Amino acid sequence: MPERDAACAIAQAAAVVGDWWSLLLIREAARGHHRFDALQEELGISRKVLTERLAHLVETGVLEKVPYQDRPVRHEYRLTPSGQGLLPVLLSMQDWADRWVFGDGSLSGTADETSAEARRVAGLTGLRLPPLELPGHRDGAPLDPVAADPATVLFCYPATGRPGPLPDRWADIPGTVGCTLENRLFRDAYEDFRAAGAEVHGVSTQRPDEQRVFAVEEGIPFTLLSDVDLRLAAALRLPTFRAGQLLRLKRAVLVVDRDRVVRHARFPVTDIPAAVAEALTEVRRLAAQG
Repeated sequence: MPERDAACAIAQAAAVVGDWWSLLLIREAARGHHRFDALQEELGISRKVLTERLAHLVETGVLEKVPYQDRPVRHEYRLTPSGQGLLPVLLSMQDWADRWVFGDGSLSGTADETSAEARRVAGLTGLRLPPLELPGHRDGAPLDPVAADPATVLFCYPATGRPGPLPDRWADIPGTVGCTLENRLFRDAYEDFRAAGAEVHGVSTQRPDEQRVFAVEEGIPFTLLSDVDLRLAAALRLPTFRAGQLLRLKRAVLVVDRDRVVRHARFPVTDIPAAVAEALTEVRRLAAQG
C-alpha cells in the first residue's frame, strides 16, 4: 500500500474487504451460511481460495471461528461486531447496483415486477431466515422477528410520517406513500391474523423510539421492529432505497412459518389492501395444512 494511504480509512478498509470473495463471504455469513462446505457450495469457490479468504477475514477480525464439533474439530465462521458493522456497506452496494446497474438511475421506493429486485424477493420462498434479533419498539429490547406461532407476517415499509419529519419531497419518490395506511390495515386485521394462528410485525429502518411514538398514536397492537442496523435486510437481501441520507426498506410482505422458512413473498407491493388480504389468505392456507 502506498505510504500516502497509510492514514486513509478508505484505503485501509479496502485492504480488509476490497476483494471480491471477501465481500461475498461477508454477504453469505449474514445470510446464515457459516460452514466451509456451505460457503463453498453457495459461492462455487475453490477450497484453496476459500481457505485463504476465510483466514484473512479471521485475522482482520471480520469473522471469528466458532467450534461446532469436537471429533474431529470443525469450525463455523461467524460475523464479529466488526463484521456486522460492514452490513450497511454491503446494503449500500446492493442499493447502488439495483439503481444504477440493474435500473435506470431513478430514485424509487418500489420496482417493476420484472426487476432484479422482484426476482430476488421471489427467490426467498423456501429459504430459511437465519437466527437474528431486532430491537422492538416498546422498549428497544432485541426480539426474534419470527414468532413461536405457526406463522409470522413481516411487512417491510420505508417510514411513517410521525414523529417525522420525513425527507423533503418524500411523496415524490414512487412507492413511499402509504406506510401509515399499511400499518392501519394490518392493525385493523390483526385479530383475524391472530385467529388464523399468525403474529404480525412491521419492519422499518426507523429507530425504535420513533416507531414507539407512531405505535402509541395509532394504537398498533403488534410489535414494530427496527432494522436500523440492516441485519434483516442483509440476511434476506431486501430491496432498499436511500432517502434523507438513510437506507429505507422498500415495501414487501413475507409470511414465515415457525421453522423460519419463507412461505410467501410479495414484492413490489403496489396495492396495499390487496397485499394485506393476500397475506391473510396465505396464513389461513398454512393453518389448513396443519
